[in-house]
Amino acid sequence: MRHRARSAKLGRTSAHRKAMYRNLVTSLLEHERVETTDAKAKELRRIADRMITLGKRGTLHARRQALSVIRSRDVTEKVFDDLAERFRERPGGYTRVLKVRRRTGDDAPLSIVELVEGEAPAPADEGKGKKKASKKKAAKKSG
Repeated sequence: MRHRARSAKLGRTSAHRKAMYRNLVTSLLEHERVETTDAKAKELRRIADRMITLGKRGTLHARRQALSVIRSRDVTEKVFDDLAERFRERPGGYTRVLKVRRRTGDDAPLSIVELVEGEAPAPADEGKGKKKASKKKAAKKSG
């Protein structure tokens, strides 16, 4: 049974899995876009979002926690300066997973994990609803 198991084992030892996730997170934060398998992408999203949240916190303790995962001091600097400022107003959901294709060879489903733009999402399309209502009113007035 997998009660309360956090993530898939992906056929790797725990040390290999941890190293792989650290490498993926570092690459994602450095290049802001990574292509990998779906299972890895879903786990990567959790870890990367946590690193950006640490960057927004900005404390020395948060920086040390981030350095325990991120493999490059330059990337950590980017997270705490650029990305933290970019996502300052966003309450979470800093990454997006887009399903792309299936890999030739083993037919594994591939996804792109990328950082979203720094803007918070707009409210649920309020402008569209108002336009439709005004068209209906205009039709009633003319008819």
